[in-house]
Amino acid sequence: MTTKMISTNNDSRLASAMIYIRNLHDCPPSYLNDPDRKDFFEIVWLKNEGPLHDIKNPDFDLKGDWIYLIPPYRVHQLNKAGKNGELLSFKREVLEEVDKEFLLDIFKIFNVQGEFSCLRLEREAAEELGHVYQLLLGEYQKGSDDLIIVKAILKVFLLKLIKVKEQEFTGHDIHQKRVYEFLMLLESNYLQVRNTDFYAAKLGISSKRLNQILKDKLHKTGMELIHDRIVLEAKRMIIHSDQTIKEIAYELGFSDRPYFSRFFKKQTGQSPDAFQKQSRNHLKEKRNTLSDHSSI
Repeated sequence: MTTKMISTNNDSRLASAMIYIRNLHDCPPSYLNDPDRKDFFEIVWLKNEGPLHDIKNPDFDLKGDWIYLIPPYRVHQLNKAGKNGELLSFKREVLEEVDKEFLLDIFKIFNVQGEFSCLRLEREAAEELGHVYQLLLGEYQKGSDDLIIVKAILKVFLLKLIKVKEQEFTGHDIHQKRVYEFLMLLESNYLQVRNTDFYAAKLGISSKRLNQILKDKLHKTGMELIHDRIVLEAKRMIIHSDQTIKEIAYELGFSDRPYFSRFFKKQTGQSPDAFQKQSRNHLKEKRNTLSDHSSI
């Protein structure tokens, strides 16, 4: 690869970049407000900080190393002002398309429930990742036109993140594993299948049992989570695409716009048009926050 695809310290524009790395203290507003930012996978690594999202019943010290894995076309942004840590962004094109298993693992760790995913790093994992990150940063700062080495080190970094996620997953009880498997199935099928029976059958349990597990772990039924995922995708499309509300409704599998509007308002408390107006005002004000799923 011989074209210039690394955004250097003197150039924060993303249009022609494939990889963008900054210390959080040096992340310019031009990056936060760049319209091309939506195309990037983002890794926000907080160091010796508290988490940016609510933790229910924590059984450990909240201050430490946290990694946020944020997929492209996210609804929310991270308010990381004043935080210590690193930002690593990259486009999907940087990943090797021939390695399908690796790609699937990347999509899994970034796309749980279609929003951000978060990993708490233990000291040993943080030190190991830190060594790889420094190698990556060193190659990146050279500003080379050749991305081969940068891509190779990035892959090692991502593989180590996958390993951290897998270790977290294998420590879960059987019900937590089923929740994770349900969410992965949902991510692949929510546009085509919107009944709990399908997902329960894939997991080899009854719909009643699946709903019991989901209620216990996530405090929602399977259908509520399916609806949440559809609403999230609708919000993404309203914010990031140029499609009309009618076009979005059809793409999401609704027979007509009024049906979609009724569904959206029932789930969110506002019409798609009202949400679109709110999101446009939000973007004009250039706010970059991480809020709950009921707002932008």
